[in-house]
Amino acid sequence: MTPVWQDVNQNAVQPYLEKKITSEQALEVASKPIRKFMIRQTREKDLALFVDIAGIKRPKNVDDVPTTVLIPSFVISELKTAFQIGMLLYVPFLVIDMVVASVLLSMGMMMLPPIMVSLPFKLMLFVLADGWNLIVGSVVKSFG
Repeated sequence: MTPVWQDVNQNAVQPYLEKKITSEQALEVASKPIRKFMIRQTREKDLALFVDIAGIKRPKNVDDVPTTVLIPSFVISELKTAFQIGMLLYVPFLVIDMVVASVLLSMGMMMLPPIMVSLPFKLMLFVLADGWNLIVGSVVKSFG
């Protein structure tokens, strides 16, 4: 979001701090790049849901969508993306837990907690797969 916040700072915050524009003008100027960013990241389905909840008629274009509808739509879209990333991380770790628990049970080691054995495997998988690079890279590229 650096380009968006640089635009907001340069065109809204700094002129406001220098008393060149009023707070209302600064808010109006600042909201344009932020709205543009949110619109690009918001799923159409989520936007339609909140337009329906708000009880307003369907906007002709995205510029007609009220900010009070756009913000929750953006938040819901980002939450969905976060849950998808979470599930992509959780499923392989769950498989490792199940495999380790099955192996330990088949060896008759019922008193050994599977987490003690599976945690190093999970960490090793995350490090070998370059997990942080994959996660951060995917998140940043999604905003491209």
